[in-house]
Amino acid sequence: MREFAFEDLSAEEFDSFSAVHPQGNFQQTSRMAEVRRKDGTEVQFVGVRENGSLVAATELEIHRGRLSTFAEIHDGPLCDLHDEELTSALFEELKKRSRSAGAAQLAITPELPFEVHDSFGASLPAADDAWPENVPAGVPTGADQAAFDAICALGFVHSGFDHDYNAVPRWRYVKDLTPYQSRKALLDSYAKNTRRNVRIAENSFVRVERVDRDGLSTFHDICELSAEKQGFDNRPLAYFEQLYDCLGDVATFYVAFFDARANLSSWEQKRDGFEADIARLEHNLAEGRSPERTERQLKDARSKLEASLKRIEEARAFISEDGEKIPAAAALFVDHPRERVYLFSGSDPKYAKFYAATAIQHRAMCDCLDKGITRYNFYGINGVFDDPADPGRGLLEFKQGFNGYVEEMMGSFTLPVKPLSYAIKQLAHKVLGR
Repeated sequence: MREFAFEDLSAEEFDSFSAVHPQGNFQQTSRMAEVRRKDGTEVQFVGVRENGSLVAATELEIHRGRLSTFAEIHDGPLCDLHDEELTSALFEELKKRSRSAGAAQLAITPELPFEVHDSFGASLPAADDAWPENVPAGVPTGADQAAFDAICALGFVHSGFDHDYNAVPRWRYVKDLTPYQSRKALLDSYAKNTRRNVRIAENSFVRVERVDRDGLSTFHDICELSAEKQGFDNRPLAYFEQLYDCLGDVATFYVAFFDARANLSSWEQKRDGFEADIARLEHNLAEGRSPERTERQLKDARSKLEASLKRIEEARAFISEDGEKIPAAAALFVDHPRERVYLFSGSDPKYAKFYAATAIQHRAMCDCLDKGITRYNFYGINGVFDDPADPGRGLLEFKQGFNGYVEEMMGSFTLPVKPLSYAIKQLAHKVLGR
């Protein structure tokens, strides 16, 4: 029988383990632990050694409420869940720690896919069939029933294979950046419409900037616009300030600004060019030079002039109403050595046609190429692929435009560590309708 030793880890040792573990992620880091401590959550870094080597670890959270206490692990533990003996030993220790802290239950969301799908939600093919273009080679096919069953065998109860938006998403959209050595190659990997939208943003003078703490109010205001439109509550500004303070340089707050003055100047230059073209063509027509061809060219130039005048009028209205440098979209990204995660975002629907949100995504992935980060996690989708009327369809299609693949995660499990207390809590929630 194998022997395991359990110990409390330092923040530095825990982070070093998370950085290289196959399931390492930003939730399982000391920086996110600091975020939780600021909210009043108790955090322990638990490690498991075998023959002196660290083989598993996790950040264990203890949440104390006025009426109840529970333990939780976000995107963890960092453990080979196919190693049943190691997994059993770890969870027995976590169960003891949770019980001694007064928790009635331990909730976990393992950082392990239940099944990987292609971009459109289809199961991956057998080895001898054509492999989907954007799915990394070597990804396991089929459902990971073995790991799922191993967790359930320890007494955990699964919350179900839902299709909801959860705080820790069960359905994720991901892009493997390993094949791309340049920004052009990355851009070329997108769907046609998404490539077009990146170029529209660039040609419309949308500029993506990293904002500092003083710019978080602008970031928050843009997120508020999306929250109002989509009917959900935005996080308070203080929350984003806390993330900024605790996460430091692993958090990137981007705001995409529409430069209305540069846009106006560009259209004024185009107008002047169309006017010059019209004057030249009218002269040629008066001289009788290729009248049919000149008439066609003249009609086209006048049409372009009319369009440019409308654009000029629009740009002047933008400046009058909102200023010369207009925040049009925003997003927060958090880095881990294994991946970059797209965590929060918002956009101003008034400027949607300039595709500022698309520009931010492209910039964020280009940054990954510069930093050597090979996995880009678009984070949550609801996992509904066959209903064009589904409320999450727009978000899904936006992410699909970048040509990635889908990870259906294991989901949430709960282990009653004080069965009687947990049963009473569940009954109370049922009676109160919560």
